[in-house]
Amino acid sequence: MEKQLFPSIFASGFRKRQASGQLRPDIVWFGEMPYHMETIYETLAACEIFLAIGTSGRVYPAAGFVREACNAKRIEINLSESEISEAFHEHRMGAAGAELPKLVDELLV
Repeated sequence: MEKQLFPSIFASGFRKRQASGQLRPDIVWFGEMPYHMETIYETLAACEIFLAIGTSGRVYPAAGFVREACNAKRIEINLSESEISEAFHEHRMGAAGAELPKLVDELLV
């Protein structure tokens, strides 16, 4: 089953090993700082389009990324306004599964 779900991992020589203790996924939990913040800020300053999809606008530093994308067209897709909605040029209210495909179609024209 695992080889079917993750064939590239097993093809690259990954082998399942026995481990003891706790394992921690390599994700950012609430209250933690993401890796590579300098690169993130450089990329935000250079991007042309910034999308925030399904955000509350309450969790920092991610909630502040929209303001760092100062040269970008900033678009929010949400079910309702967020705490940072005023920082966006455009708002798409609705389910991401419905709104995002429409936006992509518009951007690709």
